[in-house]
Amino acid sequence: MNTYSKLELFCREVEAQVAILLEALSVLKTQPASMPDLDRGCQSIHAIRGAARLIKLDAIAKFADLIYQSLLTAQTVTLSDDQIENLLHASRFLLNMSKAATEDLDRWLNEHSWNLGMIQTALKAIAALKENTKIENAIAPLSELPAELSRAETAIESLPASITMPEIPKSSEVSAPPSVDSSMMDLFRLEAEAQIIVLNEGVLALEDNSQSGQALETLMRAAHSLKGAARIVSLDAIVDLAHVMEDCFVAAQQKTITLKPEDVDALLQAVDLIQGMTQVSHSDLPQWLNEQQAVFETTRSTISAILDPSLSVAQSKEPSVTPKADNSTAIGSTQSKTITVQERSASPETSEQVAQDRVVRVSAENLNRIMGLAGESLIEANWLQPYADSMMMLKRRLSELSRSLEQLQTSLDRGVYDQESKERLQEARQREQECFSFLADRLTELELYAQRTANLSDRLYREVISSNMRPFADGVQGFPRMIRDLARKLNKQVKLEIVGKSTPVDRDILKKLEAPLTHILRNSTDHGIESPDERIAAGKSPEGTIRLEAFHRGGMLAITITDDGKGINPEQLRQKVIHKNLATPEIAAQLSEAELLEFLFLPGFSTAKQVTEISGRGVGLDIAKSMAQEVGGTVRAASQVGKGTSFHFQLPLTLSVVRTLLVEISGKPYAIPLARIDQIVTVERSQISDVENREYFTLNQRHVGLIAAHQILELPEPAPQNGSLSVVVASDQSNAYGLVVDKFLGERDLVVRPLDPRLGKVPDISATSLLGDGSPILIVDVADMLRSIDTLLTSGRLAKVKPESMDVVDRRKKILVVDDSITVREMERKLLENRGYEVEVAINGLEGWNAIRTQHYDLVITDIDMPRMNGIELVKQLKNHPRLHSTPVIIVSYRDRPEDRIGGLEAGADYYLTKSSFHDDSLIDAVVSLVGR
Repeated sequence: MNTYSKLELFCREVEAQVAILLEALSVLKTQPASMPDLDRGCQSIHAIRGAARLIKLDAIAKFADLIYQSLLTAQTVTLSDDQIENLLHASRFLLNMSKAATEDLDRWLNEHSWNLGMIQTALKAIAALKENTKIENAIAPLSELPAELSRAETAIESLPASITMPEIPKSSEVSAPPSVDSSMMDLFRLEAEAQIIVLNEGVLALEDNSQSGQALETLMRAAHSLKGAARIVSLDAIVDLAHVMEDCFVAAQQKTITLKPEDVDALLQAVDLIQGMTQVSHSDLPQWLNEQQAVFETTRSTISAILDPSLSVAQSKEPSVTPKADNSTAIGSTQSKTITVQERSASPETSEQVAQDRVVRVSAENLNRIMGLAGESLIEANWLQPYADSMMMLKRRLSELSRSLEQLQTSLDRGVYDQESKERLQEARQREQECFSFLADRLTELELYAQRTANLSDRLYREVISSNMRPFADGVQGFPRMIRDLARKLNKQVKLEIVGKSTPVDRDILKKLEAPLTHILRNSTDHGIESPDERIAAGKSPEGTIRLEAFHRGGMLAITITDDGKGINPEQLRQKVIHKNLATPEIAAQLSEAELLEFLFLPGFSTAKQVTEISGRGVGLDIAKSMAQEVGGTVRAASQVGKGTSFHFQLPLTLSVVRTLLVEISGKPYAIPLARIDQIVTVERSQISDVENREYFTLNQRHVGLIAAHQILELPEPAPQNGSLSVVVASDQSNAYGLVVDKFLGERDLVVRPLDPRLGKVPDISATSLLGDGSPILIVDVADMLRSIDTLLTSGRLAKVKPESMDVVDRRKKILVVDDSITVREMERKLLENRGYEVEVAINGLEGWNAIRTQHYDLVITDIDMPRMNGIELVKQLKNHPRLHSTPVIIVSYRDRPEDRIGGLEAGADYYLTKSSFHDDSLIDAVVSLVGR
């Protein structure tokens, strides 16, 4: 009998025995002392435990044993309804475990680890009643497990979320939780954080529609789940508060009460209080609960008064949560001060270890893919050793060939060329052929391996990058609450719309975005959106709208914040600039609206007429500018009077990888982040103008100053070049500059490696990276480089771009020959070099394409039939490239059919010749006609 049939029989056995167990437990609810039913239950679970041990399902056997011990306890201790519910839930979970055993039990248990831990804790508590009968109602029904986790167990019958709970005694004192395992508290905190998000969003939704059935259902389940999870870890204060919140949502759902704005305020205060608890360390929690007992009691009484107004208590002041640390820029509170999640640390001496143990959330699917790719990497790595062994075999064969040749040489030195010498020569030739054949096979295998590992490395790398991404929603969860509270404080009506919540964002960028987005949103609410009366007078809706949107565009993360408020008056802004002595009246009068708006990002600059606790201190937008520049991005502002203001962030998708343009400066490669490049252009020397010893050219009706990049980086002056200039255009708030480089080398994704901190700030350089061949490359700090340009301009030390050299005009024409046949390559090379051309060779299409992209050639001559990339593909790549498409190409092939010739010319080749052209002047004539002599 195979293993699968054993599992199938076991699953059927469990299903039958659990049915008996569930029936027996149901009877115990009404007849707690029914011994026959207890015996039947014990016999059923005993049978399951024995069967699990028989087929070596240890996890199921151990779980069944916990249920068995709990039933033994029930024979001497009367169980409460809650404890019987726990046993019923555990029985269903056991049935689900048996079904999972037919597929992948370990994976299933890993996915349901939270639920399993909760059930085991509950069962152990029931079993402990046998030794200590004073423990009563210590564990809540497991039907109160987190709603999201309960829904994941689709095979387990869901219990009604609105199950009536036993009345919780009201205590005037908040007791500290008994000793609970810190890992359980960490699990509770994760669950509480998830439910707090649901509660915040749901309660805010009630303001627009207090009778929303869907919102009330969601809120009731969230409070219900939070209450159950809190009771598992014996946090009675949270249990009391969540219980009365749940009652409030149920009453609103049943339409026995109608929630008013002040009721929403009270519920949000309760959410804040629970959130404050999640941010207190395990060791500090007892003291914190003791300090907050009055706040818990007041908050609970306030919400109870919503259900029964006669219970209303006099509230001389609003309850406030005492957080562990104050952070005035955090979000999510009804007051101006809020609580932010901070890194937990045990003590100063362990703070370094805590920082290293920082935990990030990764989805199970993402982690499984990474593990799968890591397994593939391990398998691929194991391929190398057999390959190395085969190379050793080749070495031995070459040694044998060498000995054969030595023996042949000895025979020839004696002047004897007899039958033995002929045999030795034949043997040497045979071994030579074997070696060549063997080497060719191994090279083919190595090439395939290189392709596999490159693909695998790319997939693994992208998966790891993906694991560092979080949805945009994770960083903006508190903003709706912040805008709601701020608008109420200002007597305004403001609605926040968030679009693109699922947009992936680098978790480090997401963290850096919190402060600038908070400031912009607060400014929009405070002096962007008008009061309801002003909006009605202007023909607008009394409710203003702020729209926060995140999306990917052009390989970048774009974030926009737009409001439909009064906008920024450019003339008032112009006067503010003059008043602050930032520009003379004459210069200010010439500034465009876009240039004026750039002043908003200066430190200390504010358009507010008076300073308040919300805005007017001149801080905020300079933080936005600094943050964008820090991560290699930009931020721009736009505004229309009477219609609103918008801010546009353009940021990299991730901080660990940057998309760059590789350029050559003074003969060395450098990388410039694409996010900081406005445009790359080729400028003819005839387009350059010279005014007051400064060179510039015109691009899109804008003057762009020309600066040699080697001068800014203080590098040696490169050799003079002929023809057009390669220019990278970058700009700051008011000026655009053209950086003249030797040549463009193409785009490349680079893994950012920070510079050694001991170096300090390296001028004009932000980081380093490695190229594909392992050579290092420096990444340019464009913002710092633009500041260096201003310094050079101010000092008058800026040199002109050097004119073209006459020596360069007379240089030899450079030709690339691409062919996989060494004979053909050498024939073409010698033929062309004898005519005075400089010739380089490549052994296949891919090597040729890499050479063409990194070096300048006047002409390319290529074969068609080549490995890795054939000649037709090479020509198409060349002709489709924006910089290289004008390079002439000659195809030289053995193929002489008309359709082959047509195919080559259609791909973009200038000439199509057969290899018989070596014997006449056809090839040389074609070369001369294309590039001259």
